[in-house]
Parts: sequence; C-alpha cells; structure tokens
Amino acid sequence: MRILLVEDEEKVRRFIVRGLKAEGHAVEVAIDGPTGQVHLANAEYDLVVLDINLPGLSGTDLLQGLRKKNSTVPVLMLTARDSVADKVKNFEAGADDYLTKPFSFAELLVRVKALLRRGPVDRSTVLRVEDLELDRVAHQVRRSQQNVELTSKEFSLLEYLMVNTGRVLSRTMIVEHVWDQSFEGCLHSAIAQED
Repeated sequence: MRILLVEDEEKVRRFIVRGLKAEGHAVEVAIDGPTGQVHLANAEYDLVVLDINLPGLSGTDLLQGLRKKNSTVPVLMLTARDSVADKVKNFEAGADDYLTKPFSFAELLVRVKALLRRGPVDRSTVLRVEDLELDRVAHQVRRSQQNVELTSKEFSLLEYLMVNTGRVLSRTMIVEHVWDQSFEGCLHSAIAQED
C-alpha cells in the first residue's frame, strides 16, 4: 500500500516511516503543508497520515483542500491536541480517524490497517445504483422515480450495500456496520433473548 506521511517532527517521522516500511508499505514523506499539497496533487495514495501542526499550511487546511477536490483517500490525523473541539473540527473537515500524540506504534498500525481495509469512502450525498437513488442528506430513497419509505435501520443497511456495490459483504461486516456492535455481541444478545 502507498502511504503519504505529512509530519514535520523528525523523530516522529522516522519512527512512523521505519514501522510502516517494516510492515511492507511504501511510504512517501512531506515535512510541511505545501510539500504535502504538492504530493497530493501529483500522486494517488491509499492512505494519508497527516499532522495538524505543520509549517506553511496546517494539516486541517490541507485536509479541507483535499476534500474540496472530492478525494476519497482515507486520512488519519496526528496531533498533540486532544480537546473535543479540535477533534470535532478535523472530523468535520473530512478526517477519517484521529490519533493523539504520544502514541504507540501498535495503535497507529491497527488504525492504519483498519483504514486501509475500509478503503476510500464515498462522500457523495446521492448514491445511485441503476434506478435506485439514495439521498444521504434528505434521508430519502427513490426507485424508478417513486419514493420508498424505509426505517432508519433499513436506510442504513441500504446505504451500506449501495456504497459497497459489487463487493461481497459478510454477515459480520453488515451487522458491525449497520448495528454498530460486534457480531459476537449480537449473537450473545440473541441467545440471551431466546433463554
């Protein structure tokens, strides 16, 4: 997998690069915001690991510019700032995950693996598959120009299936995404209700 790391702190940069390369990833590095911007304009990446406090252009500004171009690349933000306001600001800017410094490499790696496994996120507001249309903002579904009434769970399930069109999804993946709990937890709940 090809990863772009935008980080100005040399020790942190070396630590991350060494670890990711040991895991078999190709890692490119930018040490400031403008250089990161150039990398993103000229190449495609499977993941961006982005520090917030960067010289020349903040990580948040870089992220906002990336999302304005409709890029779907997953972005993991790194920062020493751990306030809820900072986290909310960056998630609203389009971050996919957020890791506060100092962190262990094991935690960084598991987050990287999760984002790479998930892949690019479809951020469009309207999803279309043949004559089926799902509007994420208006929370409406239409098929052949006819409104379709769905419960919130049905809507979430349909959205997940449409985002993953052409991909085989396991029962566990669907349960964990739509019901926001582990499949094992669902199984225990179902068994407990039967008793």
